[in-house]
Amino acid sequence: MTSHDRPGPDTDETLIPVVQMRRPRWGDPERVTELPGAAAALAGDATPNPGVDPSSITPPAPAVPASVRADLERLVGDAHVADSADARIQHTRGFSTPDLLRLRSGDASDAPDLVVYPGDHDEVVEILRICSAARVAVVPFTGGTSVVGGLAPDRSGFAGVVSLDLRRLDRLVEVDDISRVATLQAGLRGSAAEALLRERGWTLGHFPQSYEGAGIGGYAATRSAGQSSAGYGRFDEVVEGLVLATPRGTVELGTAPRSAAGPDLRQLVLGSEGVFGVITSVRVRVRPAPETRVFDGWRFATFTDGATALRRLAQDGPLPTVLRLSDEAETAVNLADPGQLGADATGCLVVTGYEGRAPEVPRRREAASEVLADAGGTLLGEEPGESWRSGRFAGPYLRDPLLDAGVLVETLETVTYWSGLHDLRAAVTAAITDTLTASGAPPLVMCHISHVYPAGASLYFTVVAPFGADPLAEWSAAKKAANEAIRAAGASITHHHAIGRDHRDAYHDEIGALALDALRAVKNTLDPAGICSPGILI
Repeated sequence: MTSHDRPGPDTDETLIPVVQMRRPRWGDPERVTELPGAAAALAGDATPNPGVDPSSITPPAPAVPASVRADLERLVGDAHVADSADARIQHTRGFSTPDLLRLRSGDASDAPDLVVYPGDHDEVVEILRICSAARVAVVPFTGGTSVVGGLAPDRSGFAGVVSLDLRRLDRLVEVDDISRVATLQAGLRGSAAEALLRERGWTLGHFPQSYEGAGIGGYAATRSAGQSSAGYGRFDEVVEGLVLATPRGTVELGTAPRSAAGPDLRQLVLGSEGVFGVITSVRVRVRPAPETRVFDGWRFATFTDGATALRRLAQDGPLPTVLRLSDEAETAVNLADPGQLGADATGCLVVTGYEGRAPEVPRRREAASEVLADAGGTLLGEEPGESWRSGRFAGPYLRDPLLDAGVLVETLETVTYWSGLHDLRAAVTAAITDTLTASGAPPLVMCHISHVYPAGASLYFTVVAPFGADPLAEWSAAKKAANEAIRAAGASITHHHAIGRDHRDAYHDEIGALALDALRAVKNTLDPAGICSPGILI
């Protein structure tokens, strides 16, 4: 990302237009990203691998029965059912590096057979009923930004696959200013929802890395966590109610903000990744739009020192709105100093961000700064924090030019208790490093903390390595080793990327056979034919 691409200090980088991404590349198709110095250094002498011409990618012939297509066209209209090669490719898989590498090689073998665009909740219910009767699998689609195989269903035993694109369900239905809640349809993109709320003086405060393309339904279905989670919470924490369409009808949950009326079934649907049905709308808590914002950078001598400071803020307060710690390697890359990469990297960057009412922000900033300084931090001023803020959604744009240059780039994340954090980081780093090095592709493994809680924190790893003979197989082996290290440490297989197909086995190990049987019983009740996202999650 070049400097002229970045928002200025007086610009709110969260108020951006919805980006219609074009697979197999991330983000705005009109935006050309050149590798900055540190990222270019990562490419080194790798052999370029630009991939095939996207226009040459051809999916298999559609397999959905003609009678099913006719029923769907009668329901939503001919214009809202598509089977063109382009429409199907643009709904093929998600945006993990393996997903993109397959498409870049010309492989669209698991493209959906049809893309259907319903116009309201009732049409979604009827689509599920039609597909259930014909045993056609259905996968919900909002932004399509899954990085864990969440859009790649198991086709076996089904007469075809429909991608259910919810983009027409794109309304801000209602804002209750007194209760501070808003009802959003599931197809509304995150950036569009934020813009609509800001017009009314509110903010959702949910800004994940995928913010340019992700949608409200995806946030709910995957328990998304945004970069401002320290201040605004995870998405599942702000959901007050939701509506779920299933092959058997409608489930509406959340008649009050809190209740003792049995188990909280909202939490059963949140994170269900489309396997119980399709979330068509959510009611969420909103906050007053911030009057002011400021971001700072801090330096800590070691990752351990920085993590201790973050833990103190998480446990005793005050919490900034944004709080993240980069390890030495990630700090060197973020500061565009390739000479500090690897064993010579020193110092770790902490970014803090504060937003809210004008009188309150300086007080919270001063109090948090006292904690950080007392924990050994050195204030670097606003420039590092503002640099992160202005480029907060730019990171994924670096992946495509790195892949073009023959460099594998992928991420994974986990979450654990503070007491096990450093052992977990060491184990995952070693698992990835040893596996890729053994395959002849020694990696750079970077890590950061960006979501903190009183009891623990997430760890987010970015892996960069030269392409070996078979990058897909090499990454698959490294990911398997990382998953095994995570589970051996007793940590969760995911903090916010969700389960999809990639984490399914590890998730089953994490929750155990009896809990898995309970989830399958719920699915069998709501989706007896098993058409909803088969092979995902459970």
